[in-house]
Amino acid sequence: MTAYTLRAALLSLTTLVFLTACQGPAAPAAEAPPPWVKTVPIEASAPGERQFSGTLRARHETPLALQVGGRVLTRPVQAGQHVSAGQTLLTLDAHDLLANEASAAAQLASAEAAQRHAERELERQRQLVAQGFVSAQTLERFELALREAVARVQAARSQTAVARNLRQHTQLRAPAAGVLLDLSAEPGQVLAAGQSVGTLAHAGEREIELFLPQGLNAPRTGYAVLPDGARQPLQLREVAGAADPLSRTWRARYRIVGALDPVVWPLGAVVRVALQPEGHAATAEAALQRVPLGALDERGGGAQLWRVAEGRAQPVPVRVHRIDATHAHVSSPLAAGEAVVALGTHRLSPGLAVRELPR
Repeated sequence: MTAYTLRAALLSLTTLVFLTACQGPAAPAAEAPPPWVKTVPIEASAPGERQFSGTLRARHETPLALQVGGRVLTRPVQAGQHVSAGQTLLTLDAHDLLANEASAAAQLASAEAAQRHAERELERQRQLVAQGFVSAQTLERFELALREAVARVQAARSQTAVARNLRQHTQLRAPAAGVLLDLSAEPGQVLAAGQSVGTLAHAGEREIELFLPQGLNAPRTGYAVLPDGARQPLQLREVAGAADPLSRTWRARYRIVGALDPVVWPLGAVVRVALQPEGHAATAEAALQRVPLGALDERGGGAQLWRVAEGRAQPVPVRVHRIDATHAHVSSPLAAGEAVVALGTHRLSPGLAVRELPR
C-alpha cells in the first residue's frame, strides 16, 4: 500500500467518525397503541341443550304447474311478490284450445240434431205401426237408433266440457294467498302439461325445518333464537319416516308458537335453534355457561377465557364440559353477562393493554 493510499483511507475513516458523532443518539420509536379486541357477554347454557341451524319455511308450500301445455303469453307477477287467492300468475296462448272447444261444440250440435231426427223418425214409425203399415221389428230398429243418438249427444257434451275446462286452465291462478318463492316461466317459453314453474308459500303458519343427526330422537319442544337474542318457543310437528340417503340425517319440522314479525322472520332465513333432548340429566349442568368457540383459549396448562379489567387482559381459568358446532359450554367464576374476549385470544398475554370494540 502506498503512502497516498494510506492517507486516503485515514481521511475517510476520520470523516465517518465525525459524521457519526454529529448525528447524536437515535430518536426512540413511537410506541404502538394498544390493540383492539372484540368482547361478548357470557350466556347461561340450558342443561343438555343442542344447537342446530334451521330454515324458516311456510307450513304449506304448493308447487305450481299448469294442467295444459302451451306458450306463455304474460307473467304479471314476480318471484318474492305477495299474491292473493285466485290472482293470475301466468297466461298461456289459448288459440289451439279455443279451436278445440269450437270443434267440440260443433260435434255436440251435430249430435243433438241427429238425436232430434231420430226422435222424429221413431214417432213416425210408431204411427205406422199403429196403422199396421210396418211391423213391430222395424220399430225396434228405430228405437235402437235413438238410443245411439242419445249416447252420442252425451259423449259430445262431455267432450265440450273437457275442451272448455282445458281452455280455462290456460291461466295459472294462485290457489291461496301467500308469497311466490319462485316463478321460472317467462313470456315466449313453451311449457308442458304438469311442468313445475314455481312454488307458493301460503300465508299463515310458519315452521322451521331441521336436519337432525342419526341417533338423536327429535325433542318435542325447543326454541328459536331471534337476531336480537329473544327466544321463540317451538313444537315438533313431524319427523321424516326415513333418513336422507346422502346425508343420513332426519328431516324434522318444528311449528313456531306465537305471532311472527315478517321483517324479523323472512322466509328462507337461517335460524339458530336450541333443542333439549328428552330424558337428559340436567342437574350436573344447571350452572353451565356458553361462550363462542373463538373465546376459548387452550394454551398452556388448561382452558381459559380472557376478560378486560381496567384496560388490560386477564386470563380466567375455566372447565370445559362440552363443545358443539358454534359454542363451548364451560363452568367459570365469571357471572352470566360479563364480557369476555371473543376473537384473537391466542395473541393475548396477562396484563397486555387492550382496547374494547364497542358492542
